[in-house]
Amino acid sequence: MYIAMNRFKVQNGSETAFEDVWKNRDSSLSEMKGFREFHLLRGPVNETEGYTLFASHTVWASHEDFVAWTKSENFRAAHRNTGTSKVHYLGHPQFEGFSVVEGA
Repeated sequence: MYIAMNRFKVQNGSETAFEDVWKNRDSSLSEMKGFREFHLLRGPVNETEGYTLFASHTVWASHEDFVAWTKSENFRAAHRNTGTSKVHYLGHPQFEGFSVVEGA
């Protein structure tokens, strides 16, 4: 199993717009081989730096299935309008990928 996460620092005041982008997206993840589940996670608010932390979280049967997704037309279509919303970010998303330690 493979877990892929992107962390987003969303500027305070843009949280609803950010969530709406995800709620209203045209996702084809369920069509992809090896896709198991998706979650959008809302994390803590950092008042000092002025952002709310979010993470997109996908679970895949394997790392290879995830890589195939990133090279697919479905991936390109899903990310085609990135950056055109009214969401304000602090920096670029931070990707983190994890392989599950079996038996732990």
